Parts: sequence; C-alpha cells; structure tokens
Amino acid sequence: MANDTFGNCNYDIPGWEFTIQTCCLAQSSFNYRPTFAGNLIFTILFCILIIPQLFLGIRHKTWGYMAGTIIGFAFEALGYAGRVRLHINPFESISFWIYLIAVTIAPVFISAAIYLCLARIMRFYGEQNVRFAPRTIAIGFMTSDFTSLVLQAAGGAYASMSEGYTADRRGAWIMIAGLILQVVSLGGDFAWRYFRGSVDQCPERRRIRGTNLFKAFEVSLLAATVTILTRSAFRVAELWNGFSSSLWNDQVAFMVLDGAMVGVASLLLSVFHPGPAFGGQWSAMSWSFKRSKNVDG
Repeated sequence: MANDTFGNCNYDIPGWEFTIQTCCLAQSSFNYRPTFAGNLIFTILFCILIIPQLFLGIRHKTWGYMAGTIIGFAFEALGYAGRVRLHINPFESISFWIYLIAVTIAPVFISAAIYLCLARIMRFYGEQNVRFAPRTIAIGFMTSDFTSLVLQAAGGAYASMSEGYTADRRGAWIMIAGLILQVVSLGGDFAWRYFRGSVDQCPERRRIRGTNLFKAFEVSLLAATVTILTRSAFRVAELWNGFSSSLWNDQVAFMVLDGAMVGVASLLLSVFHPGPAFGGQWSAMSWSFKRSKNVDG
C-alpha cells in the first residue's frame, strides 16, 4: 500500500497515482466512496424516464415541457453516471466535475418545465385572475431559478477555496430569501385573485378542471415543486461551508435529499403528464416568448 497509518499518500513511489489501492479517501472529493448500486439506480431511472417524456411530448405536442424534462433528466443521468465512475476511482477529477456540474444545473431545466405548467394552469383558470401575463410569469420564474442555481454553484466553489466569507454567506441568504418571497408573492397573488375573482366558465375547460386526472396533475405538480425546493434548500446547506463540511460528506443525506427528491419530482412529472391532463387544451393555452403588440403571452 502507498499510504501510511494516517492515510497520507506517499508521493515518492515511482509510478505512483491516485487510485483506491494507492491512496485513502482523505485525498478524494468526499470522505466516502460513492455507492455503486444507489448511483446506478438513479442513472438508470433518469434514463428510463426520458422515454415516456419523449413519447408523450410528441403525442401531445408539449414541446417546451418535453425539452425541459428530457434535458433535465439527461443531466441527472450524466451526473449520477459520474458518481458511478467515482465509486470505481474516487480520485478521478473529470468524473467529479461531471457529477457536480450536471447535478447542479439539471433542476434548472426540470423547474422550467414546472413553470411552463404553472403559466398554463393560470391561463386555464382565467388570465383575469393574475397580475402578470403567463409569458411574464414563466420568464420571471425561469430567470430567478437559473440565477439562483448558478449563484449557488458559484458560491459553493468559492466556499471551497476561501475562508472568512461571512459577508458572502449573508448575501446568499438575502438572495434566497428574495427568491422565496417572489415565489410566495406570485403564488399568493394568484390565489387571492382566484378566490376573489371569476374563473373561466368555458364549458370544456370547466369539464377538464373537474376531472380526477386534472386534479391529480395539479397535486403532483405541487408535490414536484415541494421536492425540488427541498432539494435546493439541501444543496444550499450542503455547500454552505464548502467541500470540507460534514453535510457535504454525508452520503445518505445526499442520496435522500438530492437524488430521491429530484427522482420523486421526475416520476411525478412523467406519470402525471400535462398532455393527457389538459385534455387537448395544452396547445390552446400556449403563449409565445416573443412579445405581441396586443397580447403579452
């Protein structure tokens, strides 16, 4: 063995390299060896979920939703494949960065799919009940989500290289609080206007809104949102003290609060697909990212 009792690698041995046989986990990206079975299961799960998204997306023409989920699932699968590689060789830097980048940005696309559904649900109940047009709401949510996750990843990388970053941590919490406030205020605004306003009384839309499938879709969308938010909160806490923190090196917490949370959200978004739930009304609720002269969205 090329390591002593305390796990310090001996760099003086000719031909020495970082491997599980020549070095201990203290020199790897984690203080644990990523589980092979668990990460392989997540890799296979996200790969499999791409199939129904592709089939239902083409069948019901939910192009934006399909793109968001497929790209998100593909990045998740890539990230967990990187962790499988890290089980084989925990010291492989390429696999580590593949895992870190892919798993960090994947929820951006999954959340975008959720926001597309939210905008259409608002329009399905009646645009008169929301302060902003669906186009504005979707773009606002997507921009906030993307920005928060990019800052989260950048903050985690900075934390791993810096000391004495109290001011930066305070700034991060202000950003997170602002994002949560935006979500609550927009959702609360719609709920307030919904209960005080009038719902679209189109007979076909009333019929679809009353079906068990549409109600199940709404509940599943809410549950998926909660699991993604749970994952994001965990990710912030995990990276808060950098790559040397106890939470960063807690494999069980990661597999449950990151992998399982995104896995549950992905299953819900696939089983309760908006195409069948909207009963052919998905395309009718469409809007464009391009601003119309007369209609915003």
